[in-house]
Order: sequence, then C-alpha cells, then structure tokens
Amino acid sequence: MEITGTVVTILPEVNGQGKNGTWRKQEFVLETEGQYPKKVCIAVWGDKIDQFGLTPGDAVVASIDVESREYNQRWYTEVKAWKVEKAGSAQAAPANAPGDFGPPPNPAFAPSESDDDLPF
Repeated sequence: MEITGTVVTILPEVNGQGKNGTWRKQEFVLETEGQYPKKVCIAVWGDKIDQFGLTPGDAVVASIDVESREYNQRWYTEVKAWKVEKAGSAQAAPANAPGDFGPPPNPAFAPSESDDDLPF
C-alpha cells in the first residue's frame, strides 16, 4: 500500500532492549494531499531510519504496511514504512506516468487486416 504526502513532523527516535536485542524506532507525521488532507503517523524501524533521511517539508511516497495487535483486551494499530522515496525521484513515478504509454505492442496480437474476425 502506498501513501503520498508531505512530511510535517519528525518525532524523536526511540530505542530499547528486547528479547531479540536492541531495537530502534522513529515516527514521522505525513500529511496527505487533496480536498480533505489527513495526517498519518508512520513508524520507521531499524537501519531504515538512517537510509530514508527525511526532513520536514519533504514530499514523499511511502510504501506502508498497516498492522493491528491486541494487548490486555485493547487493540493497537501501527503504520510501518518499509520504503520511502522522495516524490521528485525517478523511482517514485507511477508505472503509467503522463507521456508513458506502456510497453510497445506485440505484433503477434495486432488486429489483422482481413474482414474475417474468426480465429479459425
């Protein structure tokens, strides 16, 4: 799932010690575009914190996973980013960007010139 918006705030990094070793987490707030913008708090875990290098005001496309878990009869939902790209980068362009007409047509499937439309 992807979400596009502008980084509004970057929250302080949190770290700790768990049964699998040391962990790091940093959250940032992304404001979506549109008539009714929404703010979404997205978590980044581990080495991806340094890899993404976000700053407030960056326009980004975040690939996210949404996960809920239950603890003491309460539910907690977290939005985790596994990839974040700056909106201006070439990789962030959608597959069929304006001016991109897709792959060239395959001549084997091109319509024939004959009036007979039956395949046999």
